[in-house]
Order: sequence, then C-alpha cells, then structure tokens
Amino acid sequence: MVNPKGKLVIIGGAVDLGTNISSQEHIIQPDHLKFFDRGILKRIITESAHHEGSVVEVITTASQIPELVGAEYVKAFGQLNVPKVGTIHIKNREDATHKSYLDRIRKADVVVFTGGDQLRLSSIFGGTEFLQILKNRYQNQDFIIAGTSAGAAAASAHMIYRGQSNEALIKGEVQITAGLGFIDSVIIDTHFVQRGRIGRLMYAVASNPGILGIGLGEDAGLLITEGTMMEAIGSGLIILVDGKNLVETNIYDVELGSPVSIENLKLHVMSIYDKYDLHQHKLYIKKVVKVEEGVFIRGQDK
Repeated sequence: MVNPKGKLVIIGGAVDLGTNISSQEHIIQPDHLKFFDRGILKRIITESAHHEGSVVEVITTASQIPELVGAEYVKAFGQLNVPKVGTIHIKNREDATHKSYLDRIRKADVVVFTGGDQLRLSSIFGGTEFLQILKNRYQNQDFIIAGTSAGAAAASAHMIYRGQSNEALIKGEVQITAGLGFIDSVIIDTHFVQRGRIGRLMYAVASNPGILGIGLGEDAGLLITEGTMMEAIGSGLIILVDGKNLVETNIYDVELGSPVSIENLKLHVMSIYDKYDLHQHKLYIKKVVKVEEGVFIRGQDK
C-alpha cells in the first residue's frame, strides 16, 4: 500500500468542549482548549501547506454543543494568526451530502474533528462521499486531518466506542466498531491516563494483536507522517500497547462476563519529541531540554 502524502494528528484532549458534555448542562462560559496552550495547534499550523495562510475547517459533528465548540476553535486559531477558519456543523447523514460542505473540504488545507461522541462520527460519515474526499486527499495530497478526543478515537479503522475502565478486562465490556479509517494498523483511546483506561486498551489489543493500541493522555498528541512515523507532541504522556509478540490469551474461550487473561503484552511510554516507527515497531526516545516554563526544545539524539 502506498504511504499517504498527508499528515494525521491525533490529540488526547483535555477538558475540551464537547467531550462528555450532557445536553442538559447549562454552559455559560466555555473553557479554553487546554491543548492550545501546549503548542499542539501551533504544530498543526507549522506542518500545514500554507502555515498561517492555511484554510482550516472545524467539524463539530461529535459534539452536543457544536456552536460553542466551533467558536472556541476559531478563537484559538485566531490567536495563532490563522484567519481562514470555518466551522462545519454536520448533524446527520443528510447534512454530510450538502455540496457546499463537500466543496469546502476539497479546498481546505486542514480539517479538524472536535471532541464529543465518536459513534456519531462513524455513523454519520461512514460510507459517505464526504469521508471519501477526506481519505483521497489524505492519501494523495499535502493535507492534514486532525482530531481531538472523539475525533482522535474515530481516526483509525478500529474504534473503541464503549467500555467502563474498571470492568475493561471482562469479556464483552469493551465495545469496538469501525472508525473513519484514516489509519488501519492502530486503535486509539483518549483521556487515557486520567481516566485509567489501560485495561480497555489491553482488551482491544488482545482481541486483535495485529493492531497497536495507542492511549493518549490529556494535553498529548501524535503527529503521524507517511502513515508510519509517529512523533509525540504536547506535554502529556502516550502509552503504546503492542500485542505483536502476545503469547496467549483466553479471550476466545471464556464466557461473556468472565475475566480475561493475557500473556506477554509489551508497553511503551512516549513523551514529547519521542518517535515510534509503526513498520519497525521501534521506539526512538529523544532527549529534551526545558528552556522556560512550558517550553521545551529537542536535545541531541542519542
């Protein structure tokens, strides 16, 4: 398979708007997107085709409060001197067919999927021309697709959409379905460290050891180039669960509701500037030098 020419940015999120917000909640003043302060949005613009002149489209489909979420992204990008930012509030599959939206994503340099409910993304965009345009552009052009929280979880071909952290290693508790399919060799979970989701990522990998589990902490992200090289960006941690050398599991034998056993899963922890090669299954750790509060630079390679 030909490596994509585009770049994929997956972000764990923080208390970003649209993530696990109840439709009954009364929201007066939205919080700022925390990952903006950590430089992840800046890195997206640096990597984009026309930098500050890039056209950015923010897709708020996953969120229950799309207008608030969209406005916050416009504001955050505006602070980075990026004026060409639009919001696309697609709320159902019919909306996804509108010619005006299709034209806009054909002209965009960057598309960002916000947080919320990843099942909304897969059920609304699955099989649509809208999604096919994004995939074609990602495969063949200098184009960036980014997603935070639900937008990150839905980026892969396999997607976790349900599962309590404290019951994750019980057969049947973790539910997996098809995602948007921008990358097919991984499965992604978000808000990972803070919500203790290691168990459900282990379960996902045990059920399909050929995929790499990626657990994105808050204020953490990965820049994926050519579909193979992942670089850690942001200040948070990323946990990788590798089942390539898994020896045995009883996941296929035990009854629903029973605990699952797994032998020989491998774990890696990534932090800012570390890289991981998906083809070689190899982690490259970078030295980092702190130059001032919240600002880090890449040190010399080992």
